[in-house]
Amino acid sequence: QVQLVESGGGLVQAGGSLRLSCTASGSHLLNVMGWYRQGPGKQRELVASITWGGTINYEDSVKGRFTISRVNAKNTLYLQMNSLKPEDTAVYYCNAEGIRDPFGVVAGTSGMHFWGQGTLVTVSS
Repeated sequence: QVQLVESGGGLVQAGGSLRLSCTASGSHLLNVMGWYRQGPGKQRELVASITWGGTINYEDSVKGRFTISRVNAKNTLYLQMNSLKPEDTAVYYCNAEGIRDPFGVVAGTSGMHFWGQGTLVTVSS
């Protein structure tokens, strides 16, 4: 079983920065990792994702402000958030999809999602 633990959330003023971290427990290597968020009264949405090979995708509203990165050997994921806006206020969740071995994605794990417990980011105006 994969457990994801986020850290780094908190309260920040608009224009400020925060860095979120996510560490996966266990020895499994993870295929795609990403950050989702769910704001008050909103549905959960993808913020950014990064594949094992380093292909990155950002939600339009965070492009140029947020940077996602990962250290594969440490099963660790980061999200550097700059120029934060009040509308970035949300619970941010770490997500991983698929388990890898030296030959690629382990059969049957593509589409298998793992979630962290979430970390709250509050941006004041």
